[in-house]
Amino acid sequence: MERLGVIIIAAAIGTGFYYWFASMIERQSMQDYIRSHFWLLHPNSICYWRTAMALVGYVLYFHTSYQATAIIIFTFAAILDGVDGVVARGMNLVTRWGESLDPMCDKLTYLPPLVGFAYLGIMAPELIWMLVAVELFGQFFARKLLSYLSFSVAANNFGKIKAIICFALVSYCALLDANPGFVNIGNEVLIACITLSAASIVFKFIPNRLYADILSTLNFFCGIASLILTYDRRFAWAIFAIVLGQLFDLFDGRMAVKHGGTKYGPYLDDIADFTSFGLSPAYIIFKSGGDWAWLFGTLFFVGVAYRLVRFVAVDKKRTDLPEGVFNGLPSPAGALIVLGAALVAPPLVLWAIAAASVGMMVSHVRFAHFGRVILKQNPKPLFFLVSASMIITIAFIIKTKSVQLFGYLILASVLVYMIAGRKMLPSRSGQGGNS
Repeated sequence: MERLGVIIIAAAIGTGFYYWFASMIERQSMQDYIRSHFWLLHPNSICYWRTAMALVGYVLYFHTSYQATAIIIFTFAAILDGVDGVVARGMNLVTRWGESLDPMCDKLTYLPPLVGFAYLGIMAPELIWMLVAVELFGQFFARKLLSYLSFSVAANNFGKIKAIICFALVSYCALLDANPGFVNIGNEVLIACITLSAASIVFKFIPNRLYADILSTLNFFCGIASLILTYDRRFAWAIFAIVLGQLFDLFDGRMAVKHGGTKYGPYLDDIADFTSFGLSPAYIIFKSGGDWAWLFGTLFFVGVAYRLVRFVAVDKKRTDLPEGVFNGLPSPAGALIVLGAALVAPPLVLWAIAAASVGMMVSHVRFAHFGRVILKQNPKPLFFLVSASMIITIAFIIKTKSVQLFGYLILASVLVYMIAGRKMLPSRSGQGGNS
């Protein structure tokens, strides 16, 4: 476990450095120092330095016995990926070249060690080279085409989350290298990275105002997939599809706030939410068995329908409901309670939990919006870390096939949201968020 200790210490020191630097950048003395040392602390210079550090770490890890030193160096190179963004935004030093340089340096930081670990037998080389191909296509062809079209070549949310996962994957592979008995989810995480990298490229060519609608559509398809899987009594996969829809729902709200949307976007979002968080969980309750399953499935279906209709017809028009506040437990959280219980509880307990979930959804107990309030009150990197953690957790569950662990993780995540949603309620008047 010595390797784990090295990784934890390096991550703790690196994270502390990041937050120290993020606080210092607000001081005039620090800004003056950066301006007088652009060769060292300009965002583009930091990109060059962190790439050089990562390559030194690569050589030390794979060609010498100084692997602990290599892990520390690589960790700081990864942390500097956040530092250069802090400097660029804090001092208005964002450049067109920097938008391309930053993701290119990310790739030069994590791709070489990932290739090295693949040839140590920790991950499938075919998947690594597939990731390399997608990354190089995005960096040197897609970005070139985007520049001709006068589109932004900066990394989007998919690219940033993928980079965080890749950085974490390097440390995880180093841990596996020293402890081969640990659960190996490297290939599953690689597939997620390939998917995110491809999505990052595709979404760069799509007008920003369509982002939210596309993600709502993907949420809708997840709901449909869940219905089909439930019909085949593949409950774990059906619930997995809804959780994936939950991830799309998290993104579509954020994209709607950041980039706007079309006039049909709110209707599409409501249809997707009703399918993924109303109809699909209700069908899972019905198919779970028991004499009264149909009754409690219908109760949940009606409860979510009422919750969504009340939101559209009443809550959106209220002037006394603070912005970013739900009147009643939001339907995605209500659905997750039922889905988690469906994996770990017998029918009688599931029915009771479903009834309690409906009661909380139709109540007037207020909860803060996760994306627009809870995450907004925390540093922006937290959004990317939470998203990356969700993806890695899903990969772990797919690898281990632990249905009960999946259920308990879902229930724990909802409990954390409910506590935070009550503790972080805003007081400013306005209208609520999405349902």
